[in-house]
Amino acid sequence: MIHLVNVSKEYKGESGTKTVLRHTNLSIPVRRRIGILGVNGAGKTTLLKMIAGSELPSTGRILRESSVSWPLGFGGGIHGELTGAENVAFVAKIYGANVDDATEFVKDFSELRSDFYGKVKTYSQGMRARLNFGLSMAIEFDCYLIDEIVGVGDAPFQKKCRKAFLERAEKSGLLFVSHSDRAVRTYCDAAIVLFNRTLVPFETLDEAVFFYRRVMPS
Repeated sequence: MIHLVNVSKEYKGESGTKTVLRHTNLSIPVRRRIGILGVNGAGKTTLLKMIAGSELPSTGRILRESSVSWPLGFGGGIHGELTGAENVAFVAKIYGANVDDATEFVKDFSELRSDFYGKVKTYSQGMRARLNFGLSMAIEFDCYLIDEIVGVGDAPFQKKCRKAFLERAEKSGLLFVSHSDRAVRTYCDAAIVLFNRTLVPFETLDEAVFFYRRVMPS
């Protein structure tokens, strides 16, 4: 389980304070495929970063009883001064994975070819996303955090990404954020709606989508 205990998140800027989440208590199972629906700008990416541990809540704490990935689609853990191969080796060591196996998997999956051995700072955004996605798939987690759906590369590569998602979902959970209820229906079997700075859980997708379509801006 992932437990949010009295979690709030605020940002302070020149225009004032923006509240993303307020005083939330919620337990999220990690062995299910759960979608988090929210309009653009609602704070879905921020929520995933907090669950991953790369960003702290303003108040409260998040307890993780299982291993969770970094947010797929974010790529914030990739270091530009390292090569793709060096990034894979670095992350594999941190998570206790076999470096050679992870390197071979990511090299093949990402289809970066010789660029795999070049510095990541020279990569395009798409190349970085391919590396990040391949690296995420190379390491086994109890729950994968997914920031929107990967729209990386051409149609065959996107198909390969979707296939990898479904294979992982057979033995691991997914926590998938998106503004698209259609995408959530494709990958998830339950959903939470991020609405008015609050997480509203639903047991069924139909209930979540019905609520989301009623409250989202037209």
